[in-house]
Amino acid sequence: MSTDAKVTKELIETLQDGEDGFARVADEVADSDTPELSTELRRLSQQRAQFRGELEELAREYGDDIEESGSAAGAVHRGWIALKDALTGSSPDAVLKAAVTGEDHAVREYDKALEDDISPTLRTVVERQRGEIVVARDKVSALADARS
Repeated sequence: MSTDAKVTKELIETLQDGEDGFARVADEVADSDTPELSTELRRLSQQRAQFRGELEELAREYGDDIEESGSAAGAVHRGWIALKDALTGSSPDAVLKAAVTGEDHAVREYDKALEDDISPTLRTVVERQRGEIVVARDKVSALADARS
């Protein structure tokens, strides 16, 4: 498996975790006192789906096989694991803090990807997506802080 394929596969797994995590958090806070919060979290879930699709398309163009296997097929959602505990009756505040933890993990995964020797095309996409994820993480963090 090429370095690009390995990095792409790992980022796709991370993005899937974020997509699922944001969707679950959006559901959890849908009935809170701030429905716009749910709307923003759904937007972030959709953003992760878009990023995942972009990486899948890039991998197909290069002929890389990035089918889910190994840790992606496992039961543990890396980075968003704290969400499980937050969803078991916790407040929207706790759920948002768990989302920030998941986003911190995503940023670390993107940083790790950028340390690898990846193609210039993939690097450009990873750098752009990382920047947007940092913005999203900071926004979710600000939302969590505002509710504290």
